[in-house]
Amino acid sequence: MPRRGGELPGAGYFAVTRASTMSQILHPNLHPNLSNLSGGGGRRAVLLDRDDTILDTTRMTSDLPVPGDLYDPARVRLWPGAGPALARLARAGYLLIVHSNQGGIARGHGTLADLHAVNDAMRALLLPFGVTLAGVYACPHHPTGSVAMWASEHAWRKPSGAMLAAACGEMGVAVAQSWCVGDKPRDVQAGVAAGVAASRCVLLGTSGSAADLALAGGLWAPSIVEAAEMIIAAG
Repeated sequence: MPRRGGELPGAGYFAVTRASTMSQILHPNLHPNLSNLSGGGGRRAVLLDRDDTILDTTRMTSDLPVPGDLYDPARVRLWPGAGPALARLARAGYLLIVHSNQGGIARGHGTLADLHAVNDAMRALLLPFGVTLAGVYACPHHPTGSVAMWASEHAWRKPSGAMLAAACGEMGVAVAQSWCVGDKPRDVQAGVAAGVAASRCVLLGTSGSAADLALAGGLWAPSIVEAAEMIIAAG
């Protein structure tokens, strides 16, 4: 069973939470095949951003100095309708894989332990809907961070597709049959970079510029609820 990871020395560590509520730290040097995973397996998935896609993050952190940095499990709330929407996707046969930039750790706004606690709270809120996440991947690096071990750019940071490609490879995902959903252009850019067709990437939000929509291949939905309906209808 995966073990809970702690604060480990050296740059390049990634927080990854598995199907259980336990957590683990993976590093390319400890997982030699990680950097070569291509996501050419046979299971289709929906690659989901976490904040303001599954979780109602900005609203629940609006009183903090940096709204959007969620490192307190007591503030974790699902986006309205996210539980039933993810349950529908799971019943339709999709693996649910979460990917998240967590540069707030590099900026000192939270720790890996806080990240694990928030992800565990998210899983707990999804369980009543019968939803189990196949994996939750995060990159704690940021080039302007103040915490030395995380204060750098890294290949896993979106809009790079490396984190999503690694997740797809590890989970045996058929990338060409999968979807990517997120509320920021960088989320769908990462999906395209990982090999997901632009026509299967969905940008979420109440509004979007023409440029943002172009990055998402023209696909847009107000929230994960409508995105799930779109995905299921398209197959």
